[in-house]
Amino acid sequence: MTNSIKIKRKINKFNKKIKVSGDKSLSIRWVLFSSIASGISKAKNLLLSDDVLAALNVIRKLGIKSKINKKECVIYGKGIDGYKYNNKLTLDAKNSGTLGRLILGLLINTPKLIKLIGDKSLSKRDFKRIAKPLSKFGAKIKLSNRNNLPLTILGSKNLKPIKYIENIGSAQCKSSVIFAGMRTNGKTIIKAKKSRNHTELLSKHLSLPIKIKSKKNYDLIEVKKVKKIDKLNYDIPSDISSAAFFIVLTALSKNSKLTITNVNINPTRIGIITILKKMGVKINIKNKRKYKGEKIANIQVISSNNIRAINCPPSLNSGAIDEFLIIFLVAAKAKGISYFKNLNELNQKESPRLVWGAKILSKMGIKVIAKKNSIKIYGNPNIKINKNIIIKDFLKDHRVFMTSVIAALTFGGSWTIHDRDSIKTSFPKFLNIINKIKKN
Repeated sequence: MTNSIKIKRKINKFNKKIKVSGDKSLSIRWVLFSSIASGISKAKNLLLSDDVLAALNVIRKLGIKSKINKKECVIYGKGIDGYKYNNKLTLDAKNSGTLGRLILGLLINTPKLIKLIGDKSLSKRDFKRIAKPLSKFGAKIKLSNRNNLPLTILGSKNLKPIKYIENIGSAQCKSSVIFAGMRTNGKTIIKAKKSRNHTELLSKHLSLPIKIKSKKNYDLIEVKKVKKIDKLNYDIPSDISSAAFFIVLTALSKNSKLTITNVNINPTRIGIITILKKMGVKINIKNKRKYKGEKIANIQVISSNNIRAINCPPSLNSGAIDEFLIIFLVAAKAKGISYFKNLNELNQKESPRLVWGAKILSKMGIKVIAKKNSIKIYGNPNIKINKNIIIKDFLKDHRVFMTSVIAALTFGGSWTIHDRDSIKTSFPKFLNIINKIKKN
């Protein structure tokens, strides 16, 4: 079977209800929390992507047993200090920045040298940003080429709590320091720019010694040493980052309607909904409810005929950082010039996504002006594509692949999109759901 996909025609109108896969951020965090919990934790709707499977493999190498069956995943936790492993162990985070950075916080007190590696894409990403604060606790971390994987970590028996300012908006760095603080005597204090707060919500749900004071532009987080974590049984809500592709598919298709059920609408994750509503996309949030600290709901989307350009406020960036590629497609169909700025973090992902966003739009015939951390998109509400477009060599970035599929189905043209296996990283069922929507 070829590892590329060909799309030669637009999708027909549809009216469907779907459920997307479990939230990747929550799935990985469930694996890590359960690995240091006391007792047996069970999860339903766990995302069985490469990133989550890598997390399960990492805890297995740390001596924690798990098993997966059709209904659920089970992890047999051995307690807060339950990791058992040999010296000079190598852990592979594969493509997952979340796993790579968060696991380091849990290894802050490792008495044995551990090597952390990743795939080609992850090995290009910045790990100095987390090695620096973790080193202040007392761990010894040695990086390759000053910033990147592979790295080695050797913990300390005499960890010291730290004061840490996280001013990038990285939930991964913040969460890693929270995990490290849970292993340290004393009080670790974090002043963090607003970002995803899944780790904090799960910590509060588990009644861990963590206090959060929410200010206008930042959170003040206090973490004390954790003695015990109770087992965590979890029916994982669906991932809004995965739902985003179908929100945009519907918005850009003619005479279509879609309901996506049981989606995590955590306020730190719904930047895409805020942005798209400002652009005139018809989105309704229904059946709101709360589950283990997270807000979940059904999302209804209706085709949008009059899409407006946007000068996107940078304050919305962190809540939509994984969705900007797909947002750019909406801007391509908007009336007017859309402007997105302060997007440095977009190029710190699996591929330089700001670069790839500009490439995809340029291939479609949309005028763009892309700079190091910003992009202007000159929308064309009447765009029609009648040419061949090839998407390849994008570092196997799953979001580049999926964005290209949505572009092909909504804008037309004849597309050849390579590296379909990239979706195994975050959303293996993506093409299956596409095919369900396409069926009348």
